[in-house]
Amino acid sequence: MAAAAKVGGSPQDAKDAKELLDRIGEDIYKKIKDDSNVFRDYLKGNLASATNRSPELIDSIDTCQLVKQYISHGGDAGGERYPCKKDRKGNEVPRFSNSVSGQCTNEKMRSGGKGACAPYRRLHLCHHNLESIDTDKINSGNARHKLLAEVCYAAKYEGESLVKQYEEYIKKNRDFNICTVLARSFADIGDIRNGKETERDKLQQNLKDIFKEIHGGLTTTNGKNGKKSAKDHYKKDKETGNYYQLREDWWYANRETVWKALTCNAPEKAHYFKPSENNTQYFSNIYCGGKQEGYVPTNLDYVPQFLRWFDEWSEDFCRLKKIKLDNVKNACRGDKNEKYCSYNGYDCKKTNRSKNVCFWSSECTNCLVECKPYELWIVNQGKEFEKQKEKYEKEMNGNTSQKD
Repeated sequence: MAAAAKVGGSPQDAKDAKELLDRIGEDIYKKIKDDSNVFRDYLKGNLASATNRSPELIDSIDTCQLVKQYISHGGDAGGERYPCKKDRKGNEVPRFSNSVSGQCTNEKMRSGGKGACAPYRRLHLCHHNLESIDTDKINSGNARHKLLAEVCYAAKYEGESLVKQYEEYIKKNRDFNICTVLARSFADIGDIRNGKETERDKLQQNLKDIFKEIHGGLTTTNGKNGKKSAKDHYKKDKETGNYYQLREDWWYANRETVWKALTCNAPEKAHYFKPSENNTQYFSNIYCGGKQEGYVPTNLDYVPQFLRWFDEWSEDFCRLKKIKLDNVKNACRGDKNEKYCSYNGYDCKKTNRSKNVCFWSSECTNCLVECKPYELWIVNQGKEFEKQKEKYEKEMNGNTSQKD
């Protein structure tokens, strides 16, 4: 198995977009690490403490098993709070598509997300259980544990949904790195902790209530060498009521456990690739590194949301364009170039332009059927690109609020 490696080099050395984002995330992670580590022990949750069972009845320390025990013993034994969205027939909604793109409409996004395009995978993120947490059962003594259990509940089924549909998708389509997909969802789950989420007011209110309880459970005892107590350190958070710094540090303390939950169903031979110090490709342990103690192979959760989504949008654009363009070529020229059809359904081989005689052919109908939707799609993609480009320029010029 591969050993953990430290990512080196600057963003300017990146060979592609994914490597660039890995380096950006690593740089941000390093900057916040020391500050976030100060009160890590006060914020780190314990899945075993989240269950409604006596300690002697808990027979595992494995994250995946502990999440199952939490669900079956009070978390959601009846399945009424299942995290993933289902269609009218009771089936999970698709997470990968060869025809549909993501969502770029502003009315679905919070102010900080306007201009970004949520990827198709992201539209049905499995996190609906977080909207229905019974906050009346959460207090200052169990809040950090309950929140971790609920986030891991969402993460476990998000990973299960992606892996299950990935295995079906690649039977008829090209393969891709499932670990990268999981890392993207990991980052999206991480976005929830700081309020950068689609318009879900109930979810955000639940989180405010929970972090209020977490703050209430912090110690008032001063630290070593005259350092502030944990409660005083997050005093401004209490004053604003949003608890942004507390959220950030809670995520830092618990992200490893969330990654383990997300990768419970990861394929054994799946690896997360990232650059190493000598500019070669380093890959994680098996199961996307989910079984590796003390280590999370990705830092995408520290990359700004609009950058991650722009990268995924461009990847989806290239993939979908190839599929759609191949369909157009096949409809208009045939498998062996035996056809020569025009955009409007005419047979160009039989059309006599000098005599202004056009020959419509039923064999060319599919060319018309494929071309028109492709034209509309490509125009819309251009608009989405310009929208995200504008978002990028605003961010880079500092024309957004701190929350954005």
